Amino acid sequence: MEEQLLRPKGNILPVGTSCSTPVVLSTCVVMCGSLAYGFAVGYSSPAQSSIMADLGLSIANYSAFGAILTLGGSIDNVDYGSLFHPGVAIYNFCNVDSLENCVQPIFRVQLIDMFICYKSVWWLDIGRFIMGVGAGLLFYVAPIYIAEISPKSIRGGCTAALAFMVYFGFSLMFLIGNFLTWRTLAIVGIIPSLVQLLGIFFIPESPRWLAKIGLIKEAEASLQYLRGKNVDISLETAEIKDNVESLAHLPRSRYLDMFNRKYAHSLIVGLGVMILVQSGGTDAISSFASSIFKKAGCSVSFATTTMGFIQLPFAAMGIFLLDAAGRRPVLMVASAGTCLGNFLVGVGFLCKDYDQMSQISATLVLIGILVFGIFYSMGVGGATSTIVSEIFPMNIKGSAGSLAIVCNWFTSWIVTYAFNFLFAWSPSGVFFMFTFFSGLMIPFVAKIVPETKGRTLEEIQASMTLLN
Repeated sequence: MEEQLLRPKGNILPVGTSCSTPVVLSTCVVMCGSLAYGFAVGYSSPAQSSIMADLGLSIANYSAFGAILTLGGSIDNVDYGSLFHPGVAIYNFCNVDSLENCVQPIFRVQLIDMFICYKSVWWLDIGRFIMGVGAGLLFYVAPIYIAEISPKSIRGGCTAALAFMVYFGFSLMFLIGNFLTWRTLAIVGIIPSLVQLLGIFFIPESPRWLAKIGLIKEAEASLQYLRGKNVDISLETAEIKDNVESLAHLPRSRYLDMFNRKYAHSLIVGLGVMILVQSGGTDAISSFASSIFKKAGCSVSFATTTMGFIQLPFAAMGIFLLDAAGRRPVLMVASAGTCLGNFLVGVGFLCKDYDQMSQISATLVLIGILVFGIFYSMGVGGATSTIVSEIFPMNIKGSAGSLAIVCNWFTSWIVTYAFNFLFAWSPSGVFFMFTFFSGLMIPFVAKIVPETKGRTLEEIQASMTLLN
């Protein structure tokens, strides 16, 4: 069997140059879930005034509605992400069946609930919570799946494409939110979920997942299909097989194994980037952009439309930058940009308190939010999700990856829920806080985060694991 796995078959193309149609189509199918989540994130901003008026909600009620999406994601990952049974995530969730059986019904039920059943604040919160559960499953499984099926030369771009579709959905909601009712906006979110539901039956399983559960022939067939029939996959299959064999000699994985000293570097990187990226205020700004612009005295329709348009080309640029420039430089430059954006918004609201400078307040806030959106979409979101999908060894990928995603969602919930209260207390103060955490990402990446560009998953994970 080993000879069959390793022997060359007369193929002439090296795997590093392979960008096949199956990889592209599989990535596009998974990206539809990101689009649905982007709709959900962008939905709460343009719908805020009409929902609050129709249902008589207070700021506290609407803050709970905006934040409960991320709470659903964090609770979902505690349950299904195998914090208590770490083997479950890799064996049961890092495959195509999990995407179809778990993610899609949750997305569809939630979106139908948004359109039909929103008669009270309880239905409002229940629907958005279920959306968070679906998003939690998706963003746990999808980056791992994409990273495992993609060749190393384009892996960063393929993973970053998931983040791009979030920005696309977010921007589209901002653009059409000025013209459609909040119930009509909700039904729009069903479309990408239905597309994914159909497409998911045609995408292959992850070769690494198949190899891990002992299906070596199926893993080789899946890899050959993904790379193309004229591509030599012998080296890649050998790396996968060697990695699986080395893991087989390790003791059965337990939850506490990820806290072993040899995995400390991976764990610090994964948890650190996830906590810092959300502490920079991204989900709070996305969810409540309309109220931010209104408070600053900007035209809400103009500002949100501009924000929707301007992010897309930079998000598309980020897909190519990750593999061209590398994860570390992109993340550091983009974090510096988000830091600058938050600082400009803070200064803008500070100027509002002084009569002689109040005229430039709205301009500074608008420019700051746009700068934040440009740099975040260009690199922060895509780089962090790519890094986390690459750094954890397979034997702790279930528990460690789940913990990283829980930290991401839980931090987002705290920041999003607290935002309106902090914003009412001090508009400038909350953005200066975001400035601090955005800036903190720069030295963190410079000192701790490794460069993973152009390396196989096995090479990355071997270098991240310290010897006892």
